[in-house]
Amino acid sequence: MYRQLINEQELQTNQHLASEKVRYQQMALTLDRRSFATQIRNADPKTALVAWRSSMDLIGALSLIPDDMPILPQTRDFPILAGGADKLHILTGGLVITRYGPVLIATRTDQLATLIERFVNAAITALMLTIVLTLALGYLFSKAILRRLVQYNRLSRRIEKGEYSTRLPISWRKDEFDLLAVKFNRVLDTLENNLNAVRGATDNIAHDLRTPLSHLRIGIEQLPTKSAEELDEACAILTEELDDCLATFDAMLSLTRIEEGQQTLELQPLSLHDLCTDLFEMAEAMAELNGQSLSLQTSDDYTVMADKYLLFQALFNLVDNAIKYSGDGASVKIVQQGNQLQIMDTGPGIPIDAREKVFNRLVRLDPSRHNKGTGLGLSLVKAILQRHNASISLGDNQPGLIVTITFA
Repeated sequence: MYRQLINEQELQTNQHLASEKVRYQQMALTLDRRSFATQIRNADPKTALVAWRSSMDLIGALSLIPDDMPILPQTRDFPILAGGADKLHILTGGLVITRYGPVLIATRTDQLATLIERFVNAAITALMLTIVLTLALGYLFSKAILRRLVQYNRLSRRIEKGEYSTRLPISWRKDEFDLLAVKFNRVLDTLENNLNAVRGATDNIAHDLRTPLSHLRIGIEQLPTKSAEELDEACAILTEELDDCLATFDAMLSLTRIEEGQQTLELQPLSLHDLCTDLFEMAEAMAELNGQSLSLQTSDDYTVMADKYLLFQALFNLVDNAIKYSGDGASVKIVQQGNQLQIMDTGPGIPIDAREKVFNRLVRLDPSRHNKGTGLGLSLVKAILQRHNASISLGDNQPGLIVTITFA
């Protein structure tokens, strides 16, 4: 703005002097010497300060013509003394060559200089106020940020001490700190859920293994009292108990390897139609043994790239669960249509609030553990299906359960 103001002042001064130059050159061409002198004497000093040296005297608003004045459009600043409170004036002007000799044309520019000086002072004042205001706002803003950081630090120390239910507060601002708090709270939710799952798994392992280990201890203590005939039977029972314990740990290790991608899949193209046929043939005898009916319905065959052993293990686990838990006389159906496979039964089903929990490790809906099992079957099924880019969901068969598997 300062540079623009200076340029505008110079432009207006040059235009004014140029117009006066043309005017006095025209007057010199049209008027005689006396009339020309009269026009110079009567020139309005508010318009321009004019001086012309005639043969006898200096005529015009100025009492002298400074030396080395340039010829317009070139200009030069020079001071003059005047009466009144403001005695020193600054003029800008130059010479005009006429047929009567050189004429000095000048105009006052000290008022514009004063205006520019006032503008500069006002700009400096505004700049200082802006700096002070910016520093004050920056201080307040930094205090607000520091206050939130101190709060986050205090809460993080509580989390470090084991208070995993602690969450970072989210304000109405929805700024970067709030976005960070939302992400951090999600991490804490996942951490808390994982810790709860670990605690639950630990409790379930202790519950599942305590009984067989107690039986083993009692059986081992009683071995010396057994006769030769009873010893073989006791050893067989103890071996079965050990096999159940080992099966639990083997299932957990297999689940971990599958979830973390440590187990390499031997992928090959598989027909879902053929896979369902193998499932039906494998499980038909089990269903008949329980007095159940098992049926197969297939249409629109679909080919998937899968590990035949793992995928068959997962699907057979689902069919086995349907046969095991649906009860005597129930109906179990395997339905395949395109990339979707459903296993339906007419058993008691699974409550809605437990349908997500059954996929967690060591979760069994039979709290008394009457039925043998590791509680890892559905966890293993879900891990295997995820490795094959398939999804699994549980629904209501009214009565019974519908397990729906969809391949991508």
